[in-house]
Amino acid sequence: MAVNKVIYDGNTLIDLTEDTVDAAHVLYGCTFHDASGIITDGSCTFDADTSDAIATTADILEDKTAYARGSLLVGEMTNNGAVSGIISTYDDVYSVPEGYHDGLGTVEIDSTELAKLIPDNIKAGIAILGVLGEYTGGGGETVQSKTATPTFSTQIITPDVGFDYLSGVTVNPIPYVYEINAAGGYTATIG
Repeated sequence: MAVNKVIYDGNTLIDLTEDTVDAAHVLYGCTFHDASGIITDGSCTFDADTSDAIATTADILEDKTAYARGSLLVGEMTNNGAVSGIISTYDDVYSVPEGYHDGLGTVEIDSTELAKLIPDNIKAGIAILGVLGEYTGGGGETVQSKTATPTFSTQIITPDVGFDYLSGVTVNPIPYVYEINAAGGYTATIG
């Protein structure tokens, strides 16, 4: 039997009947008597129950503190601040360092390379990184012309190293020779 009110010699010594305390307002690990007089365990873990938290020191910024699973954790995550990078070639890759970034860093194309991305350096109708080309030729290109003789194999005619393009390819006629043979006819040799 739980007692929640004690009167002695006409005087009320203890009266729990109007108490409003409950388990959520008493610290975890402590006991109290509720309004009915029953002994009850407190369940308050201050502002949060961190027993199911999964954060580790690597997840918390270095020199910052937090509580998890009832323990104080001191952060170990590197503070990189504003990290910046430069891309200098078409195959450059920027590797983001592990840790915290404050959002103020940038990765950009090297200014020397960026200055080359102008319409006159890009073939007309082609866009590179948002720059639409206007180059149509006639600006100091090195031009070559070639002569080719047909063969029985496929030939691919391209400019030699140091030339920008071919101005033309002259294809010679297929060579042939007629010779009188011993039987009194002609032998045609082609190629």
